[in-house]
Amino acid sequence: MQPRAPVSTAELERRWSAVRLAMRGQGLDAVVMQNSSDWVGGYVRWFTDLPATNGYPRTVVFYPDRPMTVIEMGEFGAVRELENDPVHRGVGRIVSTPSFTSIAYTNGYDAELLVAELRRTGARTVGLLTPGALPSALTSALAAAPGLETTDASDLVDDVKAVKSAEEIALLHAVAALQDQVFAAVCGYIRPGLRDIDIVDFAQDEAHRLGSDQGIYLGTSAPVGRSSRFAGRMLQGRTIEKGDHFSLLIEVNGPGGMYVEIARTMVLGKAPQPLKDAFATVRAAQDFTLSQLRPGVAAAAVADAHDRWMQARGLPAERRLYAHGQGVDMVERPLIRRDETMVLKAGMCLAVHPGYDDGSVFAVICDNYMIEADGPGACLHRTEKRLFEL
Repeated sequence: MQPRAPVSTAELERRWSAVRLAMRGQGLDAVVMQNSSDWVGGYVRWFTDLPATNGYPRTVVFYPDRPMTVIEMGEFGAVRELENDPVHRGVGRIVSTPSFTSIAYTNGYDAELLVAELRRTGARTVGLLTPGALPSALTSALAAAPGLETTDASDLVDDVKAVKSAEEIALLHAVAALQDQVFAAVCGYIRPGLRDIDIVDFAQDEAHRLGSDQGIYLGTSAPVGRSSRFAGRMLQGRTIEKGDHFSLLIEVNGPGGMYVEIARTMVLGKAPQPLKDAFATVRAAQDFTLSQLRPGVAAAAVADAHDRWMQARGLPAERRLYAHGQGVDMVERPLIRRDETMVLKAGMCLAVHPGYDDGSVFAVICDNYMIEADGPGACLHRTEKRLFEL
């Protein structure tokens, strides 16, 4: 086996060293994470450079002083002892069990192996990553195990994960370029007579050809005068007609499993003035948010400023997530909204996608930016910020 676009071992060692330093400061014997997705399951990939996939649980135990243990779907009782494995870097032991989230009576199998592993290594104080999202069978087993004490270690890891290294920043630029190429190809392909799903399938094929593994493509067409909203594959059955418009979000990963996202609207003809005006508004809203993104500013304060900017123009305050961190997770911290506790730092990567839907227009724009010492740098995407009249 050979990964297609791995991050360097030096990058993994940077991540491990930073987390181990923080763990020692809090007296943690182990950090436990479990994911079943490689879209919003980046803890497992961030630590191991291999994602959880297809809904199968993958549990990782990270130690301050020894290689990791991985618990994954497989045959009963299988144990692999590793040393300097080129694929499973930093992993010393892989154990497996055939457990499935869809089969209730297997839900405790991973938990049993996890408790046994913590017993084997003598861990007593264990940090959990996103404990509220971990399966109840796992957290219940840890709570019932004598001598084990658990604590929420999410902030500990998030603080490291949110600030990108030079290698990660280069990978983010690479996936932005990939997405630009996909969007340009879609502009040359879209035409009346195709269904929404045909456009999305074409975009996915292009992205895979260019090196993407996973991600989402949201978008639907509509006649002008009716909102062309983001929607998933099950709602992409409409046939596009001349004069329609199509809003497309491309949110896929690229080299190193890094995510960014881009959204634009295409019109198969001339864009009507209301659509032009709406796009001009959300582009101005994006520019306003960018003016607020500086190191040391609270993420919640940026969200509040954006709401006041929108309301001053008779537009609704945000009730969704309109800007957020990205990296190995499609959505990661900091979130730009009122419940986020992080402050912004240089080296964070943010997607900024203000928008609104008044029923006749779905106004949207989306691009990614790196926060630098004095504010956001140049847009990672090079696709023009305009409506595309095709």
